[in-house]
Amino acid sequence: METRVAVIGIIVENPDSVEALNSLLHDYSDIIIGRMGLPYREKKINVISVVVDAPQDVISALSGKIGNLQGVSAKAAYSNVITHA
Repeated sequence: METRVAVIGIIVENPDSVEALNSLLHDYSDIIIGRMGLPYREKKINVISVVVDAPQDVISALSGKIGNLQGVSAKAAYSNVITHA
């Protein structure tokens, strides 16, 4: 199995989706290396970056599920570092 390190950039525009987002991140907590969230109060949004280490299909699945939440956008940026586990 090959894993990659990636950053999932998340922008939350709908505060009602925060609970569902946190639930998803909890479900994938075993692949999360770290997380940083910044409130941008002037724009009434939150910007979150989540660093993960997992197979590419798992990262894509998580990013897709996050992006399907109402008022939430997500994009993944992958490193070229591939680890054979």
